[in-house]
Amino acid sequence: MLIAIDGPAGAGKSTVARALARELGWSYLDSGAMYRCVGLLSLRSPGAAPAELARTADIRLDGDRVVLAGRDVTQAIRTPEVSSAASRVAADAGVREALVAKQRALVASGDWVVEGRDIGTVVAPDAELKVFLTASAQERAQRRALQTGADATRVRSEQERRDARDSTRAHSPLAPAADAVVLDTSEISAQQAIAQIAALARAAAGR
Repeated sequence: MLIAIDGPAGAGKSTVARALARELGWSYLDSGAMYRCVGLLSLRSPGAAPAELARTADIRLDGDRVVLAGRDVTQAIRTPEVSSAASRVAADAGVREALVAKQRALVASGDWVVEGRDIGTVVAPDAELKVFLTASAQERAQRRALQTGADATRVRSEQERRDARDSTRAHSPLAPAADAVVLDTSEISAQQAIAQIAALARAAAGR
């Protein structure tokens, strides 16, 4: 079974998806980390074609660690610069084609909780459960500012630009799948969101 969790930055996807996978005893995939890796590579190799970087990237997801070409980049891919670069390369059709193929290969068997921005619409449109997490712009900005230590006003401005890019790009724009459960996390805790999705998952699995 596969649970697809999509939504904008700061909605709680990573926190909820990771904890949900632990609670269910399933595998977890952060698809956004793969785009961040390509974003990091594009910053390090400004003349290279992003699609080629995506095709040849050696990305390994080891629990909570992200390893790129044998090096732990878990922290390096979380900077504002890499976040912005990831959003830019994600608009490249070649990058998305390469990474979607890698993601589909990873989740082809077993039970998975997968989070990103196009899991329920593109990567796994047949997922048994699709959830679109969202929250108010202010709440999302405050959460990200707490995570990064950055100014909340600046974070919100950067977030609005990224939201605009992600939702208007020609390839796999950010949007809930038609059959997704939309869950607003503005006023509920991560544990409450996890409990709600776990209940939905058990119902979908018939157990």
